[in-house]
Amino acid sequence: MPLSTSLSDAALIERSWRDPETFALLFDRHAGHIHRYVARRLGDDTADDVVSETFLAAFRQRRDYDTTRPESLPWLYGFATNFIRRHQRAEIHRYKAYSKVGVLPDADDAVEQALGRASAHAVRRPLAQALASLKDRDRDVLLLVAWADPTYEEVAHALSIPIGTVRSRLNRARALVRDALGSTDPTTEQNS
Repeated sequence: MPLSTSLSDAALIERSWRDPETFALLFDRHAGHIHRYVARRLGDDTADDVVSETFLAAFRQRRDYDTTRPESLPWLYGFATNFIRRHQRAEIHRYKAYSKVGVLPDADDAVEQALGRASAHAVRRPLAQALASLKDRDRDVLLLVAWADPTYEEVAHALSIPIGTVRSRLNRARALVRDALGSTDPTTEQNS
């Protein structure tokens, strides 16, 4: 079995302490997930740079990784979210522009499913307006949950906040989005 599939992320990170090239296996494993998340928030042009910055920062801080956590993706999302914050003015500008034209970035199947009960085309403009109006920290939690699908514990780990804070920020963000969409919550699926 190849090293890339036989070892946990924690084991790869620990091995990279002795053999730095091993860290590239984490990039191969998770760069696609990080890129999709960042591209949805900032666009493809910026996503490449943020993914590079994310993995470079993670590599530099790999000795600080908690090796009791076998999966490093939440840790990587934390780095990515921090770099996204540096670009948030651009992100907010994008959502304001989307609200004017009624288009959302990368409206692929996952986004369409997340829009749930409402017609995707009917809610894009108010959804973009709601996303632009959220506090940065609330938007970070909402979009991480909606687009990366981590557990609340993983979000807490990624953003270095308590689980209760994840819940309260998500609840606050969902309430604002629900109000903007006329009481429809786009982050829950329709129960048929």
